[in-house]
Parts: sequence; structure tokens; C-alpha cells
Amino acid sequence: MSNDLRTTDVVIYHNPACGTSRNTLALIRNAGVEPHVVEYLKSPPTREQVLRLVERMGVPLDTIVRENGTPFAQLRLGRANISDEEILTAIAEHPILINRPIVVTPWGVKLCRPSEAVLDILPLPQKGPFVKEDGEAVIDASGQRVK
Repeated sequence: MSNDLRTTDVVIYHNPACGTSRNTLALIRNAGVEPHVVEYLKSPPTREQVLRLVERMGVPLDTIVRENGTPFAQLRLGRANISDEEILTAIAEHPILINRPIVVTPWGVKLCRPSEAVLDILPLPQKGPFVKEDGEAVIDASGQRVK
């Protein structure tokens, strides 16, 4: 991989109305990377893309489904023995069901909740301190992760 950060390919499935998603995007940019931003509510991923993302994450499909603020309960998506096909159909009809943000980097794919989880798959130096919108410090003045 090139050390030129401009060539680091990062994709974020982003919802600008979500604070966690905004913080994750800001952390990516704090590493000097301008990601490809997919506003998934405007441009939803295909069924195949959703399946590929969860396969690359190594998690079951239902782990990326968002419950709060979505039609999750009305669609009865939490019932036992629900099939991946039913979940994919629901996601296709209601992209808000995709939990966010999902980030794709050369080092992995992850649902980044909390936002600093992106640092696990973006091991590049941070360019400066970073504080989340809620005031929580994530990166200190020396560019190190706050524990």
C-alpha cells in the first residue's frame, strides 16, 4: 500500500443526521483521508452490497439492523427464525434500518459504534486532537488515542 494518504481508499456509509456518523467521518478526515461518502438514505446499497459488507465484517446480517427510530418493531424484524432474505427485503424498502456508520478501509470493514471504533480499521496517524460533538476527547494533542 502506498504511504500517500490521498490514495487510501476509505468508504463511509453515512447519515449526516447521526452524531456518531458525523464523528466517525471527522475522525477519518483527522487522519488526513478524504473518504468516499455514501449517504445511504439517498443512495442505498444493493442487497448484494449489504451482504458483502456483513461478510467482510464477519458478522450475521441482523447485527447491522438498527432498531431505534426505524420500522424495526412494526416489521417484526426481531422475531425468532427471521431469514436473511426477509431482513434484506426490509432493508431494501427501508434503508434507515441499516445501522451506521459502516466504514470500509484497506484494513477492514466495521460498524463504527462508537465512532472511535474506526481507529481499529484506520491505523493511520491522527493529525491533531479530536473531541466528539458531545465533548468526549478521543485523540489528545500529541495525536494519541485517549483511553
